[in-house]
Amino acid sequence: MMKRILLVEDDLAIRMAIVDDFSFEGYHVDAAISGPEGMSMGLAKKYDLIILDLMLPGGTDGLDICKELRRKDITTPIIMLTAKSQDYDKVIGLELGADDYVTKPYSPHELRARVKAVLRRSNSKPSIESKPIISAGPLVLDIGKQECKMGNQVIILSTLQISLLQIFLENPGQVISRQDILDIVWGPDVLVTPRTIDTHIGNLRKKICTPDYPGNAILTVRGLGYKLVLDET
Repeated sequence: MMKRILLVEDDLAIRMAIVDDFSFEGYHVDAAISGPEGMSMGLAKKYDLIILDLMLPGGTDGLDICKELRRKDITTPIIMLTAKSQDYDKVIGLELGADDYVTKPYSPHELRARVKAVLRRSNSKPSIESKPIISAGPLVLDIGKQECKMGNQVIILSTLQISLLQIFLENPGQVISRQDILDIVWGPDVLVTPRTIDTHIGNLRKKICTPDYPGNAILTVRGLGYKLVLDET
């Protein structure tokens, strides 16, 4: 089935290039030219992916849209388009729930690779070898349903966060390197900075390591990677 993409981009040349490129690749692309229009379309329609420019006219920027969609529990994957000078906003965007970002100027190949990686994560199904439901302590991850629960409480996770948590739960007590995380979640052909991985791990920490479950922790193992420790009581 044709994948539906929402593109929110005010620059006419960039917008037309992305629409043409992804339409040629077989995607259905809806385009919005302002923040309010993009917000309205993102809330009203169901998309497989949103490509969201950070700087937008209309008093509503990309960060506002990302924050509101996540506040409404809309988990559609989001890729943000940012300028090189917007490093701080990149981190904020990831913390608000964006799945990835691409820095302008970028090549069409790079954007296509990022889109394919994000869609691959969101469409991934458990293999025959992997467990469709993984549990440890109070945490239960249903990979098929893309649903996470802590006890009786449903925890809203993005597709990227689910992919990260799956890696940890399938490797209990083991240190997972940043390179392994990169290869499994993004793929070897996608360039992602260590800071981006750290930010996504930090976001996952906020979801599953809470005062209600003080025994849960994602530990940083200096020079090696990360290790998930769960309260088994």
